[in-house]
Amino acid sequence: MQARMSVVKSAPAGYKAMLALESYINGSGVPHSTLELVRLRVSQINGCAFCVNMHARDAKKAGETDERLWSVAAWREAPFYTDEERAALALAEAATRIGDNPAGVPDDVWDAAADYYDEESLAGLVMTIAAINAWNRINVIVRNPAATY
Repeated sequence: MQARMSVVKSAPAGYKAMLALESYINGSGVPHSTLELVRLRVSQINGCAFCVNMHARDAKKAGETDERLWSVAAWREAPFYTDEERAALALAEAATRIGDNPAGVPDDVWDAAADYYDEESLAGLVMTIAAINAWNRINVIVRNPAATY
């Protein structure tokens, strides 16, 4: 499979803006391991092979365990995640599947995340979820193949 286009080359200012958002996210106070788990889970939901590959590799390089990477798609049933991570993953899933719930993100999901994250970190988590959904859409639209980053 070959990509339809290079967003880096065709929209350099847009790509640079997305990287600036990632810089903010990485300094938002949300633990790096949580960011990567959220990015990986959202990418799985969206079927973005490029991002699934990237974030699994990045998480592994950062010291994430195989068990946590292999089971993130079934995080509710797996014993490997903290309550804080579970709250972040639940928020990420609810926000990514926003079309499945006419009321948007349920209050109980939001409240659980707010129990574990202060307002600044919660905002960072929200921005992470929005950003990875955008990255997934970019990569799926242009058909960036996995393992090409």
